[in-house]
Amino acid sequence: MLLAVISDSHLGAPSPWLESVYTRHLAGADALVHCGDITAESVWAFFLQHPNFHACLGNCDWTLGSQLQPVARLSLDGLNIAVTHGFGPRSEVPRRVAQALGPEADLVCFGHTHARYFSDEHGALLVNPGSLAEGSLALLTLEPGRRPACRFVDI
Repeated sequence: MLLAVISDSHLGAPSPWLESVYTRHLAGADALVHCGDITAESVWAFFLQHPNFHACLGNCDWTLGSQLQPVARLSLDGLNIAVTHGFGPRSEVPRRVAQALGPEADLVCFGHTHARYFSDEHGALLVNPGSLAEGSLALLTLEPGRRPACRFVDI
């Protein structure tokens, strides 16, 4: 199973660039998660075209508070996945999300720092795809009973 993870799109509206990224990298994924800071209802609506789209509330998602929660939870290929934006000082975000969500999740997807991250050094398997607005996303291959493999994509 292919899981596409994006975060921090920071777009005011869908654009030809976003449509191209979606077609080339996201549409074919079995699931798509957005780790917050979508920033516009029209961009959120654009991502809803994916049949297995999940998102959480970011600190810049002022107009999406009624549609999104701070944490989204899903199960894919036997993995419990938590999706959050992240909180606190950027240098502390991986540790904080691991402590808050790691005990209940096999994989925690987060954003906020705009920095790519894939590690289990804080006691939970964590992935941050970097910022979509800055040209980064992550593709994870999920196989039952195996540690997910992560590939970062430069857009």
